[in-house]
Amino acid sequence: MGLRVAASDAQQLVLEAPLEPNINHLGTAFGGSLHTLPTLACYATLWMILREAGLDGHVVVRHSSADYRAPVTGTLRARCARPSTALVADFLAELRRHRKARLELQATVDGENEKPAVLFAGSFVALL
Repeated sequence: MGLRVAASDAQQLVLEAPLEPNINHLGTAFGGSLHTLPTLACYATLWMILREAGLDGHVVVRHSSADYRAPVTGTLRARCARPSTALVADFLAELRRHRKARLELQATVDGENEKPAVLFAGSFVALL
């Protein structure tokens, strides 16, 4: 895929991949890549939350869906916004209490003019 972290801060994680290795027969981004990139952005966001909390656990995808709104004709760019501090605190408390917790995350894949070309939603589970 040629994946790389383009940005990571307290607000969001952004992953990018070049079009060329992710191209389909129409010259646009392959649908599988457009699902994989936001999945990985959300997965990495949750993984970072665990590490920042000093926890060593496993992250698994429970469920995911993607709404493909427009073709992507350039660099693939997935953005996962960090959940609120309160939501993260509740998630971590649940994880510490039950050794398992679920977090719903969303990501978008940019299209032209940074308008969302793909809307992704996923349910992720962390296990200690």
